[in-house]
Amino acid sequence: MKTIGLLGGMSWESTVSYYRALNEGVKAALGGLHSAKLCLYSVDFAEIERLQHAGDWDATAEILCRAARSVETGGADFLLIGTNTMHKVAPQVAAAVSIPLLHIADATAQRLADDGIRRVGLLGTRFTMEQDFYKGRITEGFGIEVLVPDEAQHDLVHEVIYHELCLGEVKETSRQRYLEIIESLRDRGAEAVILGCTEIALLVQQSHTAVPLYDTTAIHAEEAIKLALGK
Repeated sequence: MKTIGLLGGMSWESTVSYYRALNEGVKAALGGLHSAKLCLYSVDFAEIERLQHAGDWDATAEILCRAARSVETGGADFLLIGTNTMHKVAPQVAAAVSIPLLHIADATAQRLADDGIRRVGLLGTRFTMEQDFYKGRITEGFGIEVLVPDEAQHDLVHEVIYHELCLGEVKETSRQRYLEIIESLRDRGAEAVILGCTEIALLVQQSHTAVPLYDTTAIHAEEAIKLALGK
């Protein structure tokens, strides 16, 4: 079994989901007392969040590059960044280490392509929804059209992530607003919706809507397990 390197803490609420998914996946595949071989570096998200909203992405890249080198030194065979938004600096992080980086957008887009999805809605932080580092990778690499909510909906989705979900708060009122946004994306032609922030699955699950949801945390973890087990 290969050792999975995970950069977590962004936020730690979703890193818990990664840890559980990776270990449960390995146990399901191998049985018995098996669990994932994992090297985790968990950052202080307050520092990252401050730099994100200040637009200082170079400084966030420096933090994650240091963390990635530590994980590699710790014995990781490949690397996950356990957050969609911080894949904005994925090229810098990948360049800082010699081990491969399993990109969350690639894993998600490949699953969409395999399922025949050609137009998809995207929920995430404002950075992920507005900037091209994520949407562009899916469209250019896989030919999938990406739809995002309107400006007012952007604000709601972003605020719920940072001021509720990252703090471990799951509110029914916010779930209903998210479900309304998901429906509006379907009305615009989305065949499915990407939960493109690792915290969103804490709020919205497939049981809440008939619109197919693609949980990036679960997909990323599943692909990591395949790579770790040589499948």
